[in-house]
Amino acid sequence: MDILVDSNVILDILTEDKKWFPWSSETLGYYAEQNELVINPIIYAEVSIRFERIEDLEDVLSPSYFRRDPIPWEAAFLAGKCFFAYRRRGGRRRSPLPDFIIGAHAAVAGLRLLTREISRYRTYFPTLNLIVPE
Repeated sequence: MDILVDSNVILDILTEDKKWFPWSSETLGYYAEQNELVINPIIYAEVSIRFERIEDLEDVLSPSYFRRDPIPWEAAFLAGKCFFAYRRRGGRRRSPLPDFIIGAHAAVAGLRLLTREISRYRTYFPTLNLIVPE
């Protein structure tokens, strides 16, 4: 099954995050051997903030390693509805919308999601097949 890779996993590896680097790098490597890894424009944009030049970003997020899928319109609709529910429950406005778009993309496209952000995805996308730390 194809796997959408959340930007936090990629950023853990790029920054060699002390807490998450081992899990993110081992898990990404394991699933890359047997599955097609997928990113979307939101993930691309979130990872891009670590780079000065697009050429360097392209090397890291190479199309030969990550398939690039567009975000389905249905996923944008679902993300908006889930974000609205989040706000009604008292969620802060501070930029969680990209996470809802990523989760909705995986849900609508039938992709597994490799992430370390568990609670929001489980709460708003309960049927989503997550690959998360245990």
